[in-house]
Amino acid sequence: MFWIRKVHKWASVIVGIQLLLWLISGLYFNLMDHNKAQGLSYRSDAQAVVAVDTHRLVEPKMVLGAFKPSVSLNLITLLDKPYYLLTHEKGLYKHLRHDYTLVNAYQGKPVLIDVEFAQRLARESYSGGAQISSTNLLIPPLDDFPKQQNDTWQINFADDITTSVYIEAQSGRLVGHSDEHKRLAEVFFMLHFMDYTNQASFNNIPIKIFAFITLWLTFSGFIWVIDMLKRHKYRPKWKPKSALSTRETTLN
Repeated sequence: MFWIRKVHKWASVIVGIQLLLWLISGLYFNLMDHNKAQGLSYRSDAQAVVAVDTHRLVEPKMVLGAFKPSVSLNLITLLDKPYYLLTHEKGLYKHLRHDYTLVNAYQGKPVLIDVEFAQRLARESYSGGAQISSTNLLIPPLDDFPKQQNDTWQINFADDITTSVYIEAQSGRLVGHSDEHKRLAEVFFMLHFMDYTNQASFNNIPIKIFAFITLWLTFSGFIWVIDMLKRHKYRPKWKPKSALSTRETTLN
């Protein structure tokens, strides 16, 4: 019984600390600026309407036959120019593992998203006036976007909130923006969802351990109550009425 009481006390400390973190993070979620928390401070979603000259487009069948087998072919526009995006391996969601080939839709030639191309794509989505400070090709996992499973260009801007723009290396897709506001929000999301291993998922090992500790706290508390009842620790102590009368008489 000694060890049950001891472990129960330490388990209650752990649960109490996490409950306090939930309260603090929940308060932050109510007070935060949701646009800033999503990294939208300098993000521009305005897209110009691109007129595609369909007569100049290479026949899709010719493109499909010139490259390895594909599960889909899509006509997209990057920097006001049309491209065919061949998908050779497709994940269920955009952030899952994919295998793409980007092809110039007017020439039928493959295109690589190099440093210059990635920087131009990043500038198109950036509404601030700062200059690019550095560009890096990152291999997953990414600290700012842990769910992203494809190689991604990170373009950093020298602005007041340290904005980073992420461009998927094969497709040119904008993964997202991150900055100081979003990174601060991610800290509170980590605390709130107990995502201490940075899996970007509520279904993680720490929260499973916490659930087990909470379950243990329930059972150990129940056992402790039964033990206290057996030892008559909850038995009320009523003072006899005669003893109270005698005490009052003595005081008088």
